[in-house]
Amino acid sequence: MSDPALRRIEGWHTAPADLAIFRRVWLPALEPQRVLLLVHGFGEHSGRYDELAAWFAARGCAVYAYDLRGHGRSGGRRTHVASFDEYLDDLTAIHELVREEHPGLPLTLVGHSMGGLIGLAYLALRKPSLRGAIISAPALAPDRAVPAWRLWLARALRRLAPQLAMASGLDLSGLSRDEEVFRRYLADPLVVRTMTASLGAELIAMAPRVRASAGAIDVPVLMMHGAADPICIASASEEFAAQLRAPGSALRIYPNLRHEIFNEPERERVFGDAWKWLESEAGT
Repeated sequence: MSDPALRRIEGWHTAPADLAIFRRVWLPALEPQRVLLLVHGFGEHSGRYDELAAWFAARGCAVYAYDLRGHGRSGGRRTHVASFDEYLDDLTAIHELVREEHPGLPLTLVGHSMGGLIGLAYLALRKPSLRGAIISAPALAPDRAVPAWRLWLARALRRLAPQLAMASGLDLSGLSRDEEVFRRYLADPLVVRTMTASLGAELIAMAPRVRASAGAIDVPVLMMHGAADPICIASASEEFAAQLRAPGSALRIYPNLRHEIFNEPERERVFGDAWKWLESEAGT
């Protein structure tokens, strides 16, 4: 059941280059004890995380989420960036806003899929002040190796037609075993299933850079992945987790779960595992 005391707030934030970024906040009835900052995946939006956010808000967390540029209700060309750094700049701006609104509270980053890649790049390359991070099914590697011709095509199109929209090629049946989740995803007017040539090239370039940077992350990270994920392979999370050096880092692999572990029938178990980690390894 929904908590009647839970407060949901929506608003806008101005990102670099005066881009309007839409954000959501879930606040508990009493003063929050910690903060989560959530970064969603490719083609979706922050509203798809209402159940997760409400679950953690009911346990004393202030949960912030925002629509990536070019996604959801935020401004920008749909599913496009000229540089992956634009995502990191936006996350930096939202992070600073959250810090201003909740000074002194432990802040944990949560990232899923492409949002997981953004989160890991943020940790490794920007070195933000965070208590830790929970990363779900990060886009560190696709379900199969990218053929050389596709790499060449992505780079060529980025030069010739960077804003050309192309089908993402994602196996949507691999999102979740919950048929209602799949139905809502297909019917969601804010979901986009194409990406520009520039975004595709940026993802292809950033993934190996982040994979090589695990040792540079100096805060605890909980890596979570469904073993039956056909979109981003779980072995990439396993390999990344093995290179993490920060005390408290951990790995959870879930047999039979697909890509969106926060939307699988077993999601409350997943939420519970993340909560236990927050209370123990990441501290209060």
